[in-house]
Amino acid sequence: MTPEKLRPRNGLLAVRVSTPGQGIDGDSPDAQIEQGERFAPLHNINLVKTLTYLESASQAIQPMQNVVDYAINPKNGIEVVIVKSIDRFTRGGSTVYDQLKMQLEPFNVDLIDIYGVISNTKVNTLEHLGQQYNWSVFSPSRKSELLEAERAKDEVRDILSRMIGAQIRYARLGYWVRASIYGFKNAKRETSNGKRGVLKEHPKEASFVKKMFELRCKGTLDDQGIVDEVNRLGYISRTNLVRGKVDRTKVVAEKGGKPLTLKVLWRIIQNPIYAGINPEKWTQDKPVKCKFNGLVSIETFNKANRGKVIIGEENGEVFIKRRQPPEYLLKKGVKNAEFPYKRFVMCPHCTKPLYGSSSRGKLGKYFPAYHCSGRGHYYRVPKKEFDDTIARFVDQVRVTPERIEELNEIILAEWEKRQQMIHGDEQTIDHRIAALKIEGRLTMDKIKFLSSETAIKYMEEDLLKIEKQIVTLEEEKERKVQKQPIKMEVVMAYIKYFLEHLEYLLLQQIDSLSRANYFGVLFDKLPTYQEIVFGTQDLSKITGLNEVFVLANSPDGHVVQGEGFEPP
Repeated sequence: MTPEKLRPRNGLLAVRVSTPGQGIDGDSPDAQIEQGERFAPLHNINLVKTLTYLESASQAIQPMQNVVDYAINPKNGIEVVIVKSIDRFTRGGSTVYDQLKMQLEPFNVDLIDIYGVISNTKVNTLEHLGQQYNWSVFSPSRKSELLEAERAKDEVRDILSRMIGAQIRYARLGYWVRASIYGFKNAKRETSNGKRGVLKEHPKEASFVKKMFELRCKGTLDDQGIVDEVNRLGYISRTNLVRGKVDRTKVVAEKGGKPLTLKVLWRIIQNPIYAGINPEKWTQDKPVKCKFNGLVSIETFNKANRGKVIIGEENGEVFIKRRQPPEYLLKKGVKNAEFPYKRFVMCPHCTKPLYGSSSRGKLGKYFPAYHCSGRGHYYRVPKKEFDDTIARFVDQVRVTPERIEELNEIILAEWEKRQQMIHGDEQTIDHRIAALKIEGRLTMDKIKFLSSETAIKYMEEDLLKIEKQIVTLEEEKERKVQKQPIKMEVVMAYIKYFLEHLEYLLLQQIDSLSRANYFGVLFDKLPTYQEIVFGTQDLSKITGLNEVFVLANSPDGHVVQGEGFEPP
């Protein structure tokens, strides 16, 4: 060790274990700290800080990045970082290890391990000549460090493959391999597959779950009444500890300890595990009959779910059938035929697109409406009222005869342009066919001078490919030629008719989404619902109507605004 390294240095001890359980239940962090505190004085290092992490180092976000950030901060005065071993520093492989370590070098912070694999000794291959370059200086231990980092990564993969693979297999056999859920507690049982995990009734929680199913089966109370009754009996959800993101040994909060809610009730009632059936990711969502009893029978489960979730058995196989929700709940996207105007009418408060959904009343009846919520305000218009307002507004929209003639001229010009493009496509096909025929003739000429059977074989294959391309192009050309030309006189007559009778496109179109699309074309800037309401009475309130259209009750023809958002 050089004299420079023998001088006292400030050190940071980095401790990491893979899981909070390992750090809390075991003594791995304590053992690492003890080893680090014994190692530091022997190497003339003064430990000024110890950072402990209880999380995996194989993830994309490395916990030791916090150590690096702390060490390179000049305010902390760190000169060396101590880790027990490379696999405690990272399990992300050589690339991640190299990236973390290289961040320390510009700040003259060394990384050392207790096992002695990492060496900070630098060798200059041109030192005997008195010269030094970036490429001539290297660390002799670099290869062994990278190999150790890769070994640590491979070890994680092997451990996880064995552990997760075994859990998947046991889950498919009907055992329980996860944390227990409300109403159950984890237990071990001797089985033909060894000592395996199962679920048993929780002495306090199980009674509440059974009560929920019992009340649901009786049908004397609605769901809110069941919630109130179970809460009255003393239901409280489990409490879980929330640990710090940086220091996982510290508990920063507690979750849970709350009374029952409707969502929790529905989640419990619809969970097949309470009937001893487990459909999950590791069983590929296939229901598996568990090696332990549920809290309720399958008959009770089916009765409590009232047909929404049904557990059955056919040919010795368990199946789960879920009732499909109504169509209005399935189509919640932008293209929802139930609420087609969501994209084309804005909220009068925030000028953002309205939502559309159906709310369920106390008697089970659904009330469809356009609304805006979750944006600092609440706005709602019943669907029937909304549609009637759209219809009244559309009744006022007209296209003047002058505009119809202008539109006809534009459409004819576009049609002629497309006809020229079609003619150009046919010419391109002709040129391509001619080029391929020339290429085929040249290939035939080359074959005449060849003596190698292999060469002749490849040339013949090329010739077949050329002939196939020619046939395909000729078929495409024939298809284009035989295609019946559009009778523009008929098309223009239809266009003129629909422009003079916009209500057929905007109100009587069978497809509601098409109606909404045509409605959106009326505007350069999409209107708010309030503007649509006032537009049938006060034209000054409509500022985004396209200049092509006028309103029947408009005194001066057009109401126009500068170009804005154009609907597709």
